[in-house]
Amino acid sequence: MKTFTITTSIAYTNANPHVGFALELIQADVLARSRRQKGDTVFFLTGTDEHGSKIARAANLAGKDPQIFVNEISGKFQELSQALSISNSAFIRTTDREKHWPGVRKLFIKLQENGDIYKKEYEGLYCAGCEAFVTEKDLQDGLCPIHKKEPEMIKEENYFFRLSRYGEEIVRALREGRMRIVPEHRTNEVLNFIEQGLEDISFSRSKEALSWGIPVPGDESQVLYVWGDALTNYISALDYENEGEKFKTFWPADVQCIGKDILRFHAVIWPAMLLSAGVDLPKTIFVHGFLTVDGQKMSKSIGNVIDPFELVEKYGVDAVRYFFLREVPPTEDGDFSYQKFEARYNADLAGGLGNLLSRVLTMAEKQGVKAKGEVKDKETKEKVEQVREAVDIALNDFRFHDALAVIWELVTHADRLVDRERPWEGKEGSSTVLADLLLVLKELSDMLGPFLPQASQEIQEQLAGKKRKSLFSRIA
Repeated sequence: MKTFTITTSIAYTNANPHVGFALELIQADVLARSRRQKGDTVFFLTGTDEHGSKIARAANLAGKDPQIFVNEISGKFQELSQALSISNSAFIRTTDREKHWPGVRKLFIKLQENGDIYKKEYEGLYCAGCEAFVTEKDLQDGLCPIHKKEPEMIKEENYFFRLSRYGEEIVRALREGRMRIVPEHRTNEVLNFIEQGLEDISFSRSKEALSWGIPVPGDESQVLYVWGDALTNYISALDYENEGEKFKTFWPADVQCIGKDILRFHAVIWPAMLLSAGVDLPKTIFVHGFLTVDGQKMSKSIGNVIDPFELVEKYGVDAVRYFFLREVPPTEDGDFSYQKFEARYNADLAGGLGNLLSRVLTMAEKQGVKAKGEVKDKETKEKVEQVREAVDIALNDFRFHDALAVIWELVTHADRLVDRERPWEGKEGSSTVLADLLLVLKELSDMLGPFLPQASQEIQEQLAGKKRKSLFSRIA
């Protein structure tokens, strides 16, 4: 059995979902679906990060118990997965005491047994927005580069993890290709960070400072910090506690999808934890960029935060998936605007794929032509094979936009074939041309399955003679 394990980061539950996380879900889903299409047994994990002082404060402001608060927000993220046709195998929650907490406790004890957990008094800079201790070198002009706020000085006695012990081993894993980071320049970023020297990190907070979280095993006065809690989700979801069949089958992860803001956590701290515990490293960390809106950072104060549920309701799930996969560079920052969205929708979906399907099916029905056998036209047959191969190569390199671009070359080829051969005239050879076009549509439905699952299904149903309806209606 060939397996494929893919994870997203787990979404922080201090606010409702926005399109930034929707992008990550969609990218991961394409990879999961494409591997299932090849016959692999896929484990696809997503979930929610539900502990921390920021969440406790948000719950307090909402006048709700923290557990009730995160139940509601986590529910929204589960609804988002459904709304976006995400085919995840499991959804992990860090407040799940049966599935998550046992794995967290086990990993902490493993690190402790290996001599990598110790307690000391610490005084340092703490960014409340990041919920992380930071150093002077992490700051820009004395401010957190992400939250643009000055960190506060905190003095506590906490448990620490010997991160400093694992820098060289992580560097070797990266240079030997045992753990790969995509894109390549993110690897250099991590190597440069490690080469500056790693410091041990705080692995807990006092219960007075952080009451909402998992107690440290053997010390109820301390609560596990984000590293020991949230990062462990990737293996706790696989029953790491018992190291049973699921864990043995699906770990290490083939791909872990994350945003660039949490690269160091996933490419330095997480691998160090795994190395300490004697657990295999993930094979690939895929890093995507941020989304802006009309060239500006998404911000509640500006009022430009895009609700993914509203997008899906207005345009349909496949239109949303298509835009983010086709328009946004997979490893760099991308920009959303309604103008770009509607232009791409009208040109590629309504005027491209939808129009081709309607034209070909109308002509085939009139002339009683069915899709059967193989494509007869040599040029078309070669084009199909070239596109299929190019899509595989692009997906292996996480180039979703290039994969879709090359699929649309096949759409364009089919349109040109229609215009050149004019099969609506019903002349000799028209039935062969139409049969080829129907087979091209079948190929397109297969290729689009990972990207546009509903459209793919609709094309297949219409080719099978089920009730016709417009695949994509043009936006006025």
